[in-house]
Amino acid sequence: MKLAVLGAGCWGLTLTKLMTDNFDEVCLWSRTQDMPEGLVETKCAIKPVKVQLQDKVEITDNLEHAVNNAQIILLVVATGGIRPVCSQLAQIGLNENQVIVNASKGIELPSLMRMSEVIKEELPNNKIAVLSGPTLALEVLDGKPTAASVACEDLETAKTLQKLLNVPSKFRLYANDDIIGVELGGSLKNVIAIASGFADAMNLGENSRGALLTRGMAEIARISLALGAKPSTLYGLSGMGDLIATCSSPLSRNFTVGSMLGKGKKIDDILKELGSVAEGVKTSKAICELAKKLNIEVPVSNAIYQAVYTDISPNEILESLMNRDLKTEDDYRKKEIV
Repeated sequence: MKLAVLGAGCWGLTLTKLMTDNFDEVCLWSRTQDMPEGLVETKCAIKPVKVQLQDKVEITDNLEHAVNNAQIILLVVATGGIRPVCSQLAQIGLNENQVIVNASKGIELPSLMRMSEVIKEELPNNKIAVLSGPTLALEVLDGKPTAASVACEDLETAKTLQKLLNVPSKFRLYANDDIIGVELGGSLKNVIAIASGFADAMNLGENSRGALLTRGMAEIARISLALGAKPSTLYGLSGMGDLIATCSSPLSRNFTVGSMLGKGKKIDDILKELGSVAEGVKTSKAICELAKKLNIEVPVSNAIYQAVYTDISPNEILESLMNRDLKTEDDYRKKEIV
């Protein structure tokens, strides 16, 4: 059985190394301009993450060759590249039995479509699944155990992928048929992770973090439930689990972005220094546009949007959140629990 991994960024390299022993053939694809230096010749990368791949991993910049005869196509490109790559796959002409598993977390702009919706629009004849959960790449590379959700509208397909992608003692998978909830939980929490890093840099304390995660989870739930997600999914691995991990660790790129914002740095300088994608930056815009469309309040996400896209100061952000009109928790809870 062959696995094709599309995208040689931090998470793509990590998943390639993690999954290699599960498959007879593994092919890693990247655009030439995005290929880590020396990877083709040595199977070793230093940036964006240090990793040594097995000799059996084939590395190519030829997309058609990468996906040829691959039963599973693991899509791990930045969200802005999902549509262009899927458009190329459509031109290549995939077999309808090839399953696409998306592992990128974000919302497309300006369409506000989930990634599976984008993929479905370009590749309507293929089954689509989503892989998401508390999966900080450096910890996974270190062999530290975690668990994640693999979701597909067809639960039997999700269960098949669960068996194929599960890595004993390291990467435990749970099957789910709520692809909406798994996607939105994984995508929207990136904005709250930026907020958490922001609060950490301002030295606001653990009480503040607890309040922030709770109110951030409320925003994720309000948006996700309005779009058809199941409450149980949001409080599972791809929702609450991922939220806790990314909001608590400097290993998270989104947490790091928030920390730099909290120190007064500007977003263009931050992204240049970071040198890798932090999906929460664009998602902060997407969630605010979704909230406006759905007539839902998202004050934490809106504050992060302002921090990213305006010149508002960290102290002004804090003041705007702490001095909003007082609410009852029931105002929101009625909308969140079904």
